[in-house]
Formats: sequence, structure tokens, C-alpha cells
Amino acid sequence: MKIIIIGGVAAGMSAASKAKRTLKDAEITVYEKTDVISWGACGLPYYIGGFFQSTNNMMARSIEKFRESGIDVQIKHEVLSVDHINKKIKIKKLVNGEIFEDSYDKLMIATGASAIIPPIKNVKLENVFTLKEFQDGVDLKDAVSREENKNIVIIGAGYIGIEAIEAMHHLGKNVRVIQLDNRVLPESFDKEITDIMENEILSYQNISLHLGETVKELKGEKQVKAVITDKGIYEADIIIIATGIRPNTAFIKETGIEMLKNGAIIIDKQGRSSIEDIYSAGDCATVPHRVKNENVYIPLATTANKIGRVVGENLAGKNSSFFGTLGSAAVKVLNLEAGRTGISETDAKNMNINYGVVFIKDKNQTNYYPGQENIYIKLIYEKDSKVILGGQIVGKKGAVLRIDVIAAAIHNKMTTEDLGMLDLCYAPPFARTWDALNIAGNAAK
Repeated sequence: MKIIIIGGVAAGMSAASKAKRTLKDAEITVYEKTDVISWGACGLPYYIGGFFQSTNNMMARSIEKFRESGIDVQIKHEVLSVDHINKKIKIKKLVNGEIFEDSYDKLMIATGASAIIPPIKNVKLENVFTLKEFQDGVDLKDAVSREENKNIVIIGAGYIGIEAIEAMHHLGKNVRVIQLDNRVLPESFDKEITDIMENEILSYQNISLHLGETVKELKGEKQVKAVITDKGIYEADIIIIATGIRPNTAFIKETGIEMLKNGAIIIDKQGRSSIEDIYSAGDCATVPHRVKNENVYIPLATTANKIGRVVGENLAGKNSSFFGTLGSAAVKVLNLEAGRTGISETDAKNMNINYGVVFIKDKNQTNYYPGQENIYIKLIYEKDSKVILGGQIVGKKGAVLRIDVIAAAIHNKMTTEDLGMLDLCYAPPFARTWDALNIAGNAAK
């Protein structure tokens, strides 16, 4: 069995490892365009923010370790095209430009995604960065370490943009966030939750938040000096563009493989694409959604690793299935933490579900032990059956890990009544006798 995997980060290396363990005599080759494999991009904001200093902390496993296990890892190799009829791929060695072909029995595409660059005039000025690739983090950390670069403008307030706020604040920079939408994180959280996030951001004197504003142009001769929007001109020493990502799948468009409009490869629960013996996972592919019962594009490292593991087993001849994502995700918003899982209220409306919602404000623990804080919980559930469909939480200590309980509840089709009486841990430093989750479940009508 000859297996080729294109892409050597989360999904690709997870699949390679599992396939090799499952079918020890399989011939597995991984082609990776960069010189870095098996690393966690989620660490980039915290690396540039100085929360840790070594890039090695983002590395899960070295190239040498993979090669020792029998996986042939080829870095700085770009796959140019796929001939699915003859089961061949065309590869370019980026070191010397040599082009050659390789053949496969089964192929996995795990090429990830690239940062979207909006149509902004002069966007190629110096000190304009994205934050997606390993080298992005290295270059941006070098730039922010220079004392003269004090004014940071972040374009976009999704997960990366929000995390970049904390990173720049931690470095003592002046931070300005410009968001096209009228809310932060609009695709993940409902307004009740994002209102709390926005108030937290606005409570800092050195952080400005501009919502519903469009960046038109960057000013500067060689290096960026200012940003021009439809509402004003702002000084900028560094620009961080965090306006979303696009799947790296342009090289396979000629195959006719089925994709979403954004280029994400559509896969089933086994990780199979529409072309026989071609699998996919990670930021270049869709994921089956457990609640929506459809393929969605939710690029998360957790999902990439899980589906990568499933694909690895199937590349080795098994018929394993992925349960489906809930889109469970968390983000730190300065001193707040927020998590979400399942569907939002907006999703429920779009799906024409007869749904109910409950939104509560409670406390994370007892008042007589230091550290009591407000915690806000929103549940979305089926109106008739009371089955929980989604949840969102924002607060301080103990907020995010509670979302895991809701994820487990959705996974097991629990009701709000079940959640209301669920036997959750209690001790004064961690919760109250009726946990905030119990309160939310019992408040659902």
C-alpha cells in the first residue's frame, strides 16, 4: 500500500502516524511545502506576545521522529497538481526547482489554508503581517520587539484578531482594532455574549475598538505609517491582518473534486472526497456537523487532529467514522474567557428550528472564597423536546471549561432538564452547590 499525504501539519501528520501504526508495512510519504511540520498555529499569538520564547513549544513532534517511525517526510516540496485518473501527483522541489512525479494507491490532501488579504490599497507595504504560517509568527515577533513600533492596528476581530489584542497589550503596545462587522466574533457567538466581550475590550485605555468600519488604504512610502478607513485616519507602525482564511486547494481544481464555494473539499464521515481513494481533512476541508447534519467549514485544530486520525485508519484499510463536529471553540478576551459549542441562535433561526433560549447571569463559585466572578451562560434548545442544541459561556475563572459539559450534553442528546439536575462537582473554590450550568438548565422553559 502506497500512501501519499500532501501537507504535514495537524491533520496530515495525525493521519500519517495513525496509518503507519495501523498498517506497519505501508509506504507513507508526506510532502510539505514549508520546512516546518507537526506544529500548532494556535500558539502564534502567544508566541508573538511574549508569553513564551521558544518556537519549539509549538512543535508536537520532530521530522526525525517521524522518519524514525518509517514515515518519509519531504519538506520544501510543493505539490503542483493531482492526476486522479492515473493516480499520480506532480511535485516541485523548492530548493532547486526540480519537478518530478510520484504515484499513489491512496492520497490525502491536508494542505491547510492561507490568510485572506482584503483589497486594501498599498497592502504590500513593510510591517504589514498576517498570522497564519510559522514564519508569520517569527517575522511579526521580530517587528513588535522593536521599541519604535508602538502603534498596532489589527484588521479583523475573529479568533486570531481577538487573541492578537491580548498579545499586543501584553507587550505594552497601543492597540486599535478595526472590524468590518458591527460585532466581534459574529459567526461564533450571539450578541449577548459579544456585548460582554466588547465591553471588556473597551475598558482598557490603550485599546480602541472600531466596529462597522472598512479599511480602504494604508499610507506610507516604504513602511506603513497609517491606515485610512471610511471613517478616519489612524497612525500605525504595524498592521496585523486577521480577516479570515481560505483553503489551499487551487492546485486540485482541475480534478473536479467537489468543494464548497470557498474551495473547501467536501468530505464524508470517513474523510473521503468525491473522488475515489482521495481523502482530506484539516483547514482545507469541510467537517460533518453533528447538529446541522451537513458539511460545514469550521477550521479548528481539534477537529483536524480527530478527522486526521480517522483518515489515517481508513488509508490503512479500515472503515472508521468521525462522529461529527460541534464547532466547540474557546477564546481568551483579555481578562475574560469565552467558549461555544453546537449551534448558535442565529443558526437555529436559519435552520427553521422551533427553538428556545435561556440566558443567565450567575456566579462561578461561592462568595466566601476569594475569586467569585460573574458568569454568563446561554443555551439553545429544541422547544418541545428540550434537547440541548448549543451553548455559549463568557466569564472569568472557570468559564471555558464549563462549555465542555455542554458539548458532552449535546453529544449525548441531553435535555435542559438533564442539565439542571446533572451531578456536577462542588467545592467553595470551584462552584456553588447549584452550579451555574444547573441554574441555566433549570431556567429553560
